[in-house]
Amino acid sequence: MNWNNAVEQSVELRHWFHRHPELTWEEQHTAARIREQLSAWQIPWRACAEHGTVAMLAPQAAGEHIAFRADMDALPITEKLTLDYCSDEPGKMHACGHDGHMAALLGAAVWFKQQEAQLQGPITLLFQPAEEGGHGAKKMIAEGALDGVDSIFGWHNWPALRAGQAVCPDGAVMSGNGTFHMTIQGRGGHASQPEAARDPVLAAAAITLNLQQIVSRRLPPQAAAVVSVTSILADSNVTVIPDNVRLEGSIRISDPRWRTLMNELIVEIAHNTAHTYGVTAEVEIRSRYEATVNHPEEAHRYRQALQQELGEHYLDSDLLLPIMASEDFSYYLNEIPGAFALIGMAEEAAAGTAYQAPCHSPEYHFNDRIIESVMRVFCRLAGVSTPATK
Repeated sequence: MNWNNAVEQSVELRHWFHRHPELTWEEQHTAARIREQLSAWQIPWRACAEHGTVAMLAPQAAGEHIAFRADMDALPITEKLTLDYCSDEPGKMHACGHDGHMAALLGAAVWFKQQEAQLQGPITLLFQPAEEGGHGAKKMIAEGALDGVDSIFGWHNWPALRAGQAVCPDGAVMSGNGTFHMTIQGRGGHASQPEAARDPVLAAAAITLNLQQIVSRRLPPQAAAVVSVTSILADSNVTVIPDNVRLEGSIRISDPRWRTLMNELIVEIAHNTAHTYGVTAEVEIRSRYEATVNHPEEAHRYRQALQQELGEHYLDSDLLLPIMASEDFSYYLNEIPGAFALIGMAEEAAAGTAYQAPCHSPEYHFNDRIIESVMRVFCRLAGVSTPATK
């Protein structure tokens, strides 16, 4: 298979994955297609973390053992685009580009296989399930996905960057996150007699406002953090004050040292505000992912590969880092050296094709043009030659 055929097949695979999205921990058919391709290319693989797959090339090579990772899961979103390969699964969509991540790694895999005799060290390919909040990376590690691996590299497409741009800083590139879940317990009653009730709706509204002081007044200005109330459920009737309200939200932190303080403040503010309104607040906080923090040496190598592929102006971006989105690639970087890059894909001339729509949007559209670029970057990181670009 020549290079152009490898790229074309990768794009076709991306479209297949897009048509057949599967949610977190449900990636059965996605895994089957990945394994089918690896077997067809005679790349040995083993199952890992249920629907995950670990493949290896040149296991006897004496040099550095590097790994590349692609995530697999889709999102519970109804697609709004009208493409030839739109989702066939109602209410499910690859709205974060994991279909493109898998396709690019498979494209690199077939090229690695054709150059296997020249590989300087072993290469492990990780196709990971359950990135979207399912802690799939943690389970992959627990089942030996990083055994023998010296360094690891990953990436995420980023619609806020133009195609040809990328970022891969030393240190934090993406933030840590968590969620909070509250039940505000009051006493229901008739809307005409609020004095006879204890209104949890009013208390929930006050808690929502008071939580905003955490970032603005309780953390130092240098701490990049976000507290967002994203859901208030007060199921009732227009003349009925309900007994309770369910309030939920998300936190983002760029530095792990702020997590404990932020969690404590959420609980403190919820309880104290609830007391003021004569109600109670039960608070549960769930930690999700830590910040994705690049190792300097590996980040430098990644930047060199990106510059060689994208050109010397690839860093010309006003994107502020770390971005406040989160990634479970952080698990890998907490275990071994590695780096994670954000690679742009927006096309200025693509008005109307929704390339500009952000991740997790029903109008999100992955740009197939960057698949080849990512394949070439991976090959550079692996020390594998590729044909010259036209």
